[in-house]
Amino acid sequence: MARVRAAEANEFESSDEEPSEEEQVPFQVSWLALSPTYSQFLGICSLPGCRFKSIRRSLQKDIDELKSYGVQDVFVLCTRGELSKYRVPHLLEAYQSQGIAVHHHPISDGDTPDIAKCCLILKELRSCLEGDRKTLIHCYGGLGRSCLIAACLLLQISDTIGPQQAIDSLRDLRGSGAIQTIKQYNYLHDFQQTLAVHLATEGATARSVSR
Repeated sequence: MARVRAAEANEFESSDEEPSEEEQVPFQVSWLALSPTYSQFLGICSLPGCRFKSIRRSLQKDIDELKSYGVQDVFVLCTRGELSKYRVPHLLEAYQSQGIAVHHHPISDGDTPDIAKCCLILKELRSCLEGDRKTLIHCYGGLGRSCLIAACLLLQISDTIGPQQAIDSLRDLRGSGAIQTIKQYNYLHDFQQTLAVHLATEGATARSVSR
């Protein structure tokens, strides 16, 4: 499995400086094993085509790389504002023009989704995986929001994985920068209880409506 080195993770710190030459480093995708629930792996990566600080990537080259992996669905967690800031304002349209299905669920950098939104993202992710579709998820650095959702998926599909084990799995895969904020860390430790309460509330609401 591909791993993000510490030096790579540091590239995603904020700065307005731009290099003069386009970056030629191959695009890195990490693949998270989801067995035994799914035979497919979930891809996690940084923002394709990013042109910010010391990063100056080619969007077309990066999308071509994703297509070479057979990626069919991509979940984008960046906001539209971020896509403009990082010089890929038409990223979603670029994916679609290349035949890649787009699932856009913006979450602010360093933040967490409410449980209803998280459940929606996980439902779509699981639908793709159950359809045996090659699926990828990314935010900006592929460390905070993307790893948060991936860890939630692990917690949802397994009764034997605990929050810290899920976090450790993502850090083993993506580097120590995965799960970046205290808010994200706490979200994962509370996720199973929050999910149970949410599902119970939804069930009670559904029963009340059906009467």
